[in-house]
Amino acid sequence: MRKITLVLLVLFATACKQNAKREETKTVIDAKIAETPKKYPKALQNVFDAHGGINNWKEQRTLSYELPKPDAKETQTIDLWSRKDRVDTDNLSIGFDGNKVWLLDADGSYEGDAVFYHNLMFYFYAMPFVLADDGIHYGETEDLVYEGKSYPGISISYESGVGTSPKDEYFIHFDPETNQMAWLGYTVTYRTGESSDNVKWIRYDDWQNIDGLTLPKSITWYNYEGSKILDARSKVPFENISLSKMPKSDGFYAKPESAVWVEPKKN
Repeated sequence: MRKITLVLLVLFATACKQNAKREETKTVIDAKIAETPKKYPKALQNVFDAHGGINNWKEQRTLSYELPKPDAKETQTIDLWSRKDRVDTDNLSIGFDGNKVWLLDADGSYEGDAVFYHNLMFYFYAMPFVLADDGIHYGETEDLVYEGKSYPGISISYESGVGTSPKDEYFIHFDPETNQMAWLGYTVTYRTGESSDNVKWIRYDDWQNIDGLTLPKSITWYNYEGSKILDARSKVPFENISLSKMPKSDGFYAKPESAVWVEPKKN
């Protein structure tokens, strides 16, 4: 009888710990959502709603997807709250631990700029929700006209010191009938530190539902001449997409012992 009682006590204690852990996780998520709501332009709020809602997005903690490459697949994993991230292929890994970028490249074959690349595709993929980040200013922009259809838009700029390229500008344009995002215009100021009026264009017209959120299945870069958009240039597909409300382990984004810290490449 004493043994049965002991077993029951152990099971009860274990259940209590599991419930406490679930409640703790729920409390953290609820606290994240309950932060003072940020006010967005009505048009942008409508876009968020058309994609599943900003609150639904903010409940998610971990995003992962694969980018098929000619030689191998590339897996990218992002903590949506801290923005720590990790890029993994068969030959190398790049990570951001929340402060610095590290590179694990055993054969020394990587020639890119890890600081520029580690979260580049995430920002394109996580549109429109990344436009709810702190440090953003919203403004007006002219409608984008493509093949006779007008797409209303919102301009995006960043406060000084936000990100690695605070002088970048974005222009989100949406379908006036569905409010879904349709185009993204953006400038690149990384390395130069100077503002640019050369706006590149990505079309968003291939969507899928992931846990109630409308996210890209692929995005397509277009050729352009000045403000005129021409034909499609290149498409980037996203595969095996997953969202989770749970974080990765503490060490997942940490620098491996054999990796090195990296700095931005210079011109």
